[in-house]
Amino acid sequence: MAEMSIRLNKPISTPELERRWAAIRAAMAAEGIDVLLMQNNNDHMGGYTKYVTDVPATNGYPFTVVFPIDDAMTVVHQGPFGGDREVPPEGDGNLRGVKRQFTTPSYESAPYTREYDAALAAQALEPFAASTIGLVGTYQMSYATVDYIKRQFPNATYVEASDMMDKIKVIKSAEEIEFIEGTAAQQDAAMQAVIDGIKPGMKDSDAAALALHKGHNLGSEQGIYLCQSWQIGSPAAIAPRHNQDRVIQEGDSFNMLVENNGAGGFFTEIGRTIILGKATQEQHDELAFTLEAQRFTLNLLKPGTPAADIWNEYNKFMTANGRSEETRLYCHGQGYDLVERPLIRKDEPMAIQKNMNIVCHPGYVRNGVYSWICDNYIIGDNGPGESIHKLPQQLFEVG
Repeated sequence: MAEMSIRLNKPISTPELERRWAAIRAAMAAEGIDVLLMQNNNDHMGGYTKYVTDVPATNGYPFTVVFPIDDAMTVVHQGPFGGDREVPPEGDGNLRGVKRQFTTPSYESAPYTREYDAALAAQALEPFAASTIGLVGTYQMSYATVDYIKRQFPNATYVEASDMMDKIKVIKSAEEIEFIEGTAAQQDAAMQAVIDGIKPGMKDSDAAALALHKGHNLGSEQGIYLCQSWQIGSPAAIAPRHNQDRVIQEGDSFNMLVENNGAGGFFTEIGRTIILGKATQEQHDELAFTLEAQRFTLNLLKPGTPAADIWNEYNKFMTANGRSEETRLYCHGQGYDLVERPLIRKDEPMAIQKNMNIVCHPGYVRNGVYSWICDNYIIGDNGPGESIHKLPQQLFEVG
């Protein structure tokens, strides 16, 4: 393979990419799929195309991949009209496992460009006009793309292949786990930057910017920094930048979630509460129970356990202890996606498996307090070990 470009932010190794390609092609053979068509448009929830190319989809621009069972890939992405380049077998320092690269200036905000990417992908799919085409990432893949391809190749058989891909990419290799642990370490530092720098008079967004700056310095490319400050009796959870204009006051509590990726593109997330003064006894008591709720969940995260069973047992635990049932997503997988399967809830058919990267973030409101905690764990032979985040699980009193 060609030497990787010095411009790349910590690329995954070529042997790791080759491992993924081999696993996907073996699954395709088992399911009778001749070629995969996948498309993502962001690197918050766009992990499929990143998984096979190590190139992130960004900015709402579609990134389309044609992945044959017995040949190199074709990619279509943002660029000039008429972009059509053959990539050498050894790669070009950026693309690997790709034989052809198309570009086109298409935009979701300009609907008349809706078929530009699909028309280029169709050139790579021409040999599969009467074959079985697996569609990957259909929730994010544009209707225009699938509609165009199906009209071009009416004799092909189309199957949903996202589940097939999910079963492969949720199990992390040793190299992937090393990247994920690096993300957790970066987030520990970003959260510490907030703890060290927050003060009354700042807006919530100013405090979040401390984490963003630290994360970018340590190689993060994308992610979200959710937070809110609040007074006892008027609890708030976390919210995006649009809701971060409140001015922080003495005595406030401040919830901070750092959910960005690390160098290399993998996500974890960490959440803590910072008190600008002294925490109340109720806050200490509720955090103690929140940690108990997190540990209750972790004890259920054993390989082979259905996600729905964990959800049901957790809600029994919460109601038995006088807390409200969970109705959101409080525990889930992570990888190249901010939220990756399995989702720990009643509608998830997947079970826990060894080497998944799982985040657990129970949270609830009680007695005028919002209590929560958020950390990532790697599933071992008998369940998760210690958190890969090393920041203490406590209320941080500052000022």
